[in-house]
Amino acid sequence: MNLNKHYNAIVVGLGGMGSAALYHLAKRGSNALGIDQFEIPHALGSSHGLTRIIRLAYYEDLSYVPLLRRSYELWAELEREFGEQLFYQTGSIDMGPAEGEVFRGSLRSCLENDFAHEVLDSRRLSLRFPGYRMPAQTMAVFQPQGGLLLPELCISAHAQLARHHGAEIHSGERVLGWEILADDRVALRTDAGRYIAEKLVICGGAWAYKLVPQLARVAVPERQALIWLAPKQPAWFGLERFPVWNAQVEEGRYYGLPEFNPSGETPGMKLGRYHHRGETCDPDSVDRALYEADEALLRGFAERYFPDGAGETLDMAVCMFTNTPDEHFVLDVLPGAPQVSVAAGFSGHGFKMASVVGEIMADLAQRGETRHDIALHRLARFRHLYHRGHRGEVSCSIKDSFSELADHP
Repeated sequence: MNLNKHYNAIVVGLGGMGSAALYHLAKRGSNALGIDQFEIPHALGSSHGLTRIIRLAYYEDLSYVPLLRRSYELWAELEREFGEQLFYQTGSIDMGPAEGEVFRGSLRSCLENDFAHEVLDSRRLSLRFPGYRMPAQTMAVFQPQGGLLLPELCISAHAQLARHHGAEIHSGERVLGWEILADDRVALRTDAGRYIAEKLVICGGAWAYKLVPQLARVAVPERQALIWLAPKQPAWFGLERFPVWNAQVEEGRYYGLPEFNPSGETPGMKLGRYHHRGETCDPDSVDRALYEADEALLRGFAERYFPDGAGETLDMAVCMFTNTPDEHFVLDVLPGAPQVSVAAGFSGHGFKMASVVGEIMADLAQRGETRHDIALHRLARFRHLYHRGHRGEVSCSIKDSFSELADHP
């Protein structure tokens, strides 16, 4: 084992968030190491799927909007530095009952932030975008700045540029544990070596609770399934005529994207259901098989609301959400361990903000604070859930208590 390799910072997990954190650390001149148990990128976690939604109209909470504005800026900067297009503007649709949280929250976001937008009823929605066939009572907010990101390419861009700026990257290396040393540095053990750093940044996705076992009730992995369907009317489901969308309907909340993939793989209209079948899972043993029940749940929705898009099934995939109880993120330093910061619990809506989360995590690692407003995402709100006792696979010296959180900034 290598006992002598020292770094300013180590980032564990190089998916959407971790690759961005490593990039920002390296670009600032930090001697940084990034470690991932899989190849970069990969399809075994939460940061894959060919396309991902990005939108400014945010019904989840208005405090996300400044983070989204910065995310757009950072994605554009990354595109310029990387030299390939990562973002495609399609517009975004948030739709549901007039009194539902999706429509009302999205409209409020647009009004309070003076975003360009249009309000469409079901009839006008179908006339404008003929692929949509929503119930008569549906109301929709169209926001033209929404669109999609290419997640695998985004991760590759962050990772490749992090290496260009001096970062070291180890893929296919599994973390076994970490601890705070007597001199306040962090020692990280993997199946390939031992590393020492001033700061540790944990971006483990669905594995977050295995890296910080006290998060077992805070960041809970869930099996998720996606489907790609062959449109019966292809002209209606491309980038120009089919905005990315979120829908609140009687069957639940669903999301989808147009038929698009510049690499030519897996074309088709893509969609999924938030919290698919409600199956919590262990990320190391998640059931990656796909079943008739998975397909029926997604096809049934598509056939009812997007009938001209619901042709044959072209492909399906399994990924994972990592859910917090309130479905907001965890972005914080760990109580009692200022050397360690964690990004976790993105609850199915975080990838669009990976660029700014990377900036935030670099801030926390280097200064212990950030200019961004992350009050909504602090661990203090979960003091009653922070797991005490069992440390699982991880050896660490964090205090098993939330007593510090009352005074945590």
